[in-house]
Amino acid sequence: MTIRALLIAAALTTTPALAQDAGTPAAADAGTKLAPKKGETVKATLKDAQGKDVGEVTLEQAPTGVLVKGSLMNLPEGEHAIHIHEAGKCEAPDFKTAGGHFNPTKKQHGVLSPKGKHEGDLPNLHVAQDGKVQFDFFAQGLKVKSLLDKDGSAVVVHAKLDDYHSDPTGDAGGRIACGVAEKQ
Repeated sequence: MTIRALLIAAALTTTPALAQDAGTPAAADAGTKLAPKKGETVKATLKDAQGKDVGEVTLEQAPTGVLVKGSLMNLPEGEHAIHIHEAGKCEAPDFKTAGGHFNPTKKQHGVLSPKGKHEGDLPNLHVAQDGKVQFDFFAQGLKVKSLLDKDGSAVVVHAKLDDYHSDPTGDAGGRIACGVAEKQ
């Protein structure tokens, strides 16, 4: 793991905007109906602008956030942003129907922003020369149930990396793959 990746991981787990408030009833008593249901899962099957399969991303509820796991292929080599977007629509070729980043708390973009982060902000992907990447992220404070609101949500891969601070998108470029998050 690179030093940059370690620093980003540290920022993701220590940023106050990401931390769940231990003083809330949901955090204090995980057995109540206010607590997220452990193991609740959504899955997004991603396609590129030509409709070609790019892989799957699974989001599984954990006690204090969501485990985001993915196995993707057929992507350009290099660093790419991946975000959860606010609408469960993935109309090619530009996937703008997915809307902006999932941001119910109305924060600014980026884990490095003092006024951030969007709940849909995730660490960058490092795609190998063969176009493949596997990953596990933990999105602290996120709830799977919140992704299943009336218009749903989508997982989007961008053409460029996320700089982790530019608002509203991290200067991540166009959208190159998209998948609607669906309950499993």
